[in-house]
Amino acid sequence: MVDTTPSSNMDDLFDFGVPASERDAGAPGSAETAQFNSRREARAAAPAASRPAVSRKQERAASRRSELSRPASDRRAVSRAAREFEPEQPASRKLRRAEIALMHASAPKAPRKNPLRALATMAVVGGMFAVAGIPAYAMSTTSTTAAAAQAAKQAASLDSQSIVVSADAQVVATSRDGYHATTQAEVEEMSKDEIRAQNNADYLLSGARELGDDYPWYYELSEDQGAGLSPLNYYFRQCTDFVAWRLNRDAGSFDAPFKWVWSNLTPTGGNASQWEYAWESHGWPVSDTPIVGSVAWFGWSNHVAYVKAVNADGTVTVEEYNYVPNVYSQRTIPATDVESFLYPPT
Repeated sequence: MVDTTPSSNMDDLFDFGVPASERDAGAPGSAETAQFNSRREARAAAPAASRPAVSRKQERAASRRSELSRPASDRRAVSRAAREFEPEQPASRKLRRAEIALMHASAPKAPRKNPLRALATMAVVGGMFAVAGIPAYAMSTTSTTAAAAQAAKQAASLDSQSIVVSADAQVVATSRDGYHATTQAEVEEMSKDEIRAQNNADYLLSGARELGDDYPWYYELSEDQGAGLSPLNYYFRQCTDFVAWRLNRDAGSFDAPFKWVWSNLTPTGGNASQWEYAWESHGWPVSDTPIVGSVAWFGWSNHVAYVKAVNADGTVTVEEYNYVPNVYSQRTIPATDVESFLYPPT
């Protein structure tokens, strides 16, 4: 039988601390045997020559084989001894329904919320928003009406004033200063006025007046500036309008209604290239010989000029507009450079 009495030393219980040879030597009739507390002390006390050189891994394997070689009864004794050294664990079990109910009953209960309190809170908040949305003046209607009634009552209680108006008094009509909104057309006209002012400044610097220019609309907008028709019904500052002006001047017509305008001067067309045909249609003289006051016609270049002088060397001096773009100028050229001379209309 194996002694199952608990021991405080596992080596003493299973004789792990003493080698087999020493245990045999410690039998009755043998010599005195040394006692060790552990196998480590026994190995340390053994002579070095008697211990084989083994590794720690080999020692663990040998110890495991030694334990497995023991009888099953010894292994069971080892297990019981190991369980005796384990601390006791409190036994656990499943709670009964009565115990669970008792725990629930003893737990503190949460206070229940009154649903009417929540409804009252929502009503108060909604009322605050509704009051904030009411216009301020709506609250003063009653007081304003009462004040007006009181003022009317006081006015009625005052003594009436009597005013005597003289028969000579006259009613004076009142007048108020009106205002006028600027229209788009007026804005455009103001813009054109600015251009006219600039054209006038440029003209005065050009010296055209000193050369003999008397064209009255030199400041008006040119074609590229959005020019309109002159009182002669030709475009401002074009060669045709300038020559038509000179023909009116020579005829003594300086103001509207002018003697010569587009409708009776060149009714078949307003372009300079159409002037010779218009002269022939009227039966007015057309010649190769220049005279002062005639129209120098350059049909091939769609241009006309006014003959200012006929020179003895066979040249002519002409005045013109728009030979140099939109401005007055003079040239002296051979008479043969002119295609035709259109004599003044009659």
